[in-house]
Amino acid sequence: MQARYTGPDGTAHKAPVTFDTKGDARAWLALRQSEILRDEWAPPLPRGSAVLFGNYARIWLAGRDLKPRTRSHYASTLSTRLDPTFSTMPVKAITPDAVRSWYADLGTSTPTYRAHAYALLRSILGTAVEDGLIPANPCHVRGGGSAKRAKKIRPASLAELEALVAAMPERLRLMALLAAWCGLRFGELTELRRADVDTRHGVLRVRRGVVRVDGGYLIDTPKSDAGVRDVSIPPHLLPAVRHHLRHNIAGGRDGLLFPATDGGHLAPSTLYGAFYPARDAAGRPDLRWHDLRHTGAVLAASTGATLAELMARLGHSTPGAALRYQHAAQGRDAEIARALSALVETT
Repeated sequence: MQARYTGPDGTAHKAPVTFDTKGDARAWLALRQSEILRDEWAPPLPRGSAVLFGNYARIWLAGRDLKPRTRSHYASTLSTRLDPTFSTMPVKAITPDAVRSWYADLGTSTPTYRAHAYALLRSILGTAVEDGLIPANPCHVRGGGSAKRAKKIRPASLAELEALVAAMPERLRLMALLAAWCGLRFGELTELRRADVDTRHGVLRVRRGVVRVDGGYLIDTPKSDAGVRDVSIPPHLLPAVRHHLRHNIAGGRDGLLFPATDGGHLAPSTLYGAFYPARDAAGRPDLRWHDLRHTGAVLAASTGATLAELMARLGHSTPGAALRYQHAAQGRDAEIARALSALVETT
């Protein structure tokens, strides 16, 4: 989708990128109109070698339909990892050698951030190819967009999980149990409300998540379509769920399951203040909160769950897997939950 407008100079100007939807094109045009009204408009740079990467990258970012947290992450990555090298460089001047040199200079101490930065650069320059600014994408670092895990995750054992939960404050014990046995993400847990819990059928209805953006909290749909799901609760957890609902929730059906002391959303720092001493008490000072979700995946896999069923339960998807595994049988999730409880009964 192309976008054009007439500038204060009386000249028709065309966006240097194509947009995915009419909405994206209109949003870009609205930004140009705002610049004109604030007297901040400047004639766009000519196409070709004079188009600077920094300018092009920000137009590219403005034209993407992204979740707020993803947009914030891209903007941060752009300013901290791409701009220092490429901001004032013409797009046409970015060569494979320049990309390889930049990638090497990033070092290996933060492999995930380096992979994210490379993937963002490759995406931006891929659009530059589509827009005719460059003949080919200069990003040719093999495996540059993927990162090897810095350390191997060791899931918590049942005994360690029991000790950890016992050491948590009473109002947060169920949160740790659901993170492990149901594999929910932090943002999904902290946005769970009373209406999302069906104790009659033993199901958690995951429909939303909460993220911190620009110092505030934003409630949004899960990060992918697969994240919207019903998760069967292992039957052995239901007494704890009912107890929590009776004693730890205010606000009726809209009450948060795990609120902060002021009634709002629980901050990660507040959780960590309780979680770190609890993991030490369990003899697992290496355990991160997100590792509880990994523990849940390992426990579910031990019941014989298929990859498709695991992805459905965890709300996980990738571009390839989303199509291959979208037909996971919903009825099997309750069987997986019952098998999870059987793990406790046999120990």
